[in-house]
Amino acid sequence: MKIAVCIKRVPDTTAKVRIAADGKTVDPAGVEWVIGPYEEIALEAALKLKEAGKAEKVTVLCLGPKEATKELRTALAMGADDAVLLVDGGGERDAAAVAGALAAEAKGLGADLLLFGWKAIDTDQASVPHLAAAILERPCVSFVTKLEAGDGRLLCHREVEGGTEALEVPLPCVLTAQKGLAEPRYASLKGIMAAKKKPLVEKPAPAAAAAVRTERLSLPPERPPGRILGQGVDAVPELVRLLRDEAKLL
Repeated sequence: MKIAVCIKRVPDTTAKVRIAADGKTVDPAGVEWVIGPYEEIALEAALKLKEAGKAEKVTVLCLGPKEATKELRTALAMGADDAVLLVDGGGERDAAAVAGALAAEAKGLGADLLLFGWKAIDTDQASVPHLAAAILERPCVSFVTKLEAGDGRLLCHREVEGGTEALEVPLPCVLTAQKGLAEPRYASLKGIMAAKKKPLVEKPAPAAAAAVRTERLSLPPERPPGRILGQGVDAVPELVRLLRDEAKLL
């Protein structure tokens, strides 16, 4: 089984994000970029399958700017065998355009299993994996928290309300990783040194026109200051009134 793990270069979750002057993008100044946390989980799951003898090769695939080679080298240091960067020359791509480029490259790599994080933490859309599965005409299982490989099939577990759902899916397929599937490892010094010699192919991303465009970005409004209504039971009537008349929760 060959596995392709799609990763995305995203701002660190601890970064103070600012909106750029164009009002549509994130200002990159002072922002630390990392592999998305859910993609890290997907990569760790792929590496565990290889270590268990269930996969012969793990390729990391990314669509992004040339600077994303840093994140791909990190993935190689963690244990991936090789990497492909589809260099985006600029312009806006919607989810369908991203999915089309990743699906075409995964098909060319001959990947039996295409792994994603269940969502990218910057756009927060959770749509690219499912669009890629539709383009490739492959079954897709989302929010996977446990994965077992069999003979040409995968047994996937995911949490649902009140329990766990087990789904068996044939290869080739697309899966998205949720918390609990794996705990991402740190790259060792040996892995970092080895990553420098591993293949990292850069090629231009296919041209695509976005059908959905970003009109503007805005930060969430600041929370209003808290109010002290009183102490003990004497404050209850006023609290109830505010919840009913202002917050409209009652």
